[in-house]
Amino acid sequence: MNNNFPILIITGRPAAGKSEVIDYLKKSDPRDRLQKFHIADFEELDDFVYVWETFEVDDMLTKHGKPRIWTDEKYWFKDDFIWNLYIERINLEYRKKLARNPKYHDSKTTLIEFARGGDNGMYEALSYLHEDILKRASLMYIKVSYEESVRKNRRRARKGQEDSILYHSLPDEKMDFYYKTNDWEKLAAKSPTYIEVKGFKVPYGVFENEPEKTLDPVLIGKELERATQKIWKLRE
Repeated sequence: MNNNFPILIITGRPAAGKSEVIDYLKKSDPRDRLQKFHIADFEELDDFVYVWETFEVDDMLTKHGKPRIWTDEKYWFKDDFIWNLYIERINLEYRKKLARNPKYHDSKTTLIEFARGGDNGMYEALSYLHEDILKRASLMYIKVSYEESVRKNRRRARKGQEDSILYHSLPDEKMDFYYKTNDWEKLAAKSPTYIEVKGFKVPYGVFENEPEKTLDPVLIGKELERATQKIWKLRE
């Protein structure tokens, strides 16, 4: 078995610290990153890119007098299926990588990032992942309370950088509507080690980010090593 995760799903509430952890990994020494976290040279599949693209496409349609497809003028989604369509986009992009190089994971880790809310949102997202992903996947949940998620979401907003992975932010009313609840505790209660999805057992671990660690690279490194080493042992 290679010494790297083929696929690590990084999920949690909005602003939980997912993008900060990935930014830390980008800046890590490749040899240390592989040894401590089992993450090789990596590529990201983050569904925020597709979310923002949806807004841009609908705005272009409005500009030309055409009806918007997925969102209204205030960027509320018209159809909840859009969340699953974003997962299908991840599936498509990942399977293209495998088609181009069947030995892709000999030297690469894929990081998949998304946030989901609602009574069944996270499990539904996982259930839309293709089996090519699920059979290779491990998962790290970055855990913060909803109140902490709201606080950090407000803090990270940067005017003029609304399309940024690190600095995008949601209005409070959309945080409340889409993310006030999630189903993580329900999923984790079924097993302390695996989430079963479509017959696949996905090993998982939790990155505890409350009190906040993702402002300090030293604290990120320590907690990330603890979480990923636990997940790695579950794969062995």
